[in-house]
Amino acid sequence: MRNSLLFAALLGFSAPAMADDPVATQVSPENEVKAAVNAFFAALRDPDKTALSRSMAHEGVIFVHDRRNPDNVLIQTVPVANHLENWLRSPEGTDEYMVQQNVLIDGSMAHVWGPYVFLIDGEPTHCGINSMSLVHSENGWLVGNTSFTMTALNECEPLGAPEVAQ
Repeated sequence: MRNSLLFAALLGFSAPAMADDPVATQVSPENEVKAAVNAFFAALRDPDKTALSRSMAHEGVIFVHDRRNPDNVLIQTVPVANHLENWLRSPEGTDEYMVQQNVLIDGSMAHVWGPYVFLIDGEPTHCGINSMSLVHSENGWLVGNTSFTMTALNECEPLGAPEVAQ
């Protein structure tokens, strides 16, 4: 329910208007998953560095495929619990935008794929592809495991990463 209301808020609906329309209160599973991904990115932007922990399954794993230097591709594996600890010390002004190109759902399992751009203080630092696995829990959809590529800024347009107005 929380994710459904969050999704409605993201679309700009007001709660009283939704209460009058029973069809409007029915949110598709795909839109619930998209709302959870949007909540994840909102948590990245939140000055409250603990917000991200409410969007992620702490048992998950993050795989970072850093291809910014094609001659030295690095792959890191980071447990989500470690990432959340590190996130507490991350710089202010971090932001990320993703195009959710593909959303797949099978029961309590979902997958979202698409290009993204990452910014610090409004300046893009890199872009890539996000591959996000979500799990439905008693608290709604949470980002579980994720893999993402990191590519140089000159690769953003060919990847289809979102453009950010400067």
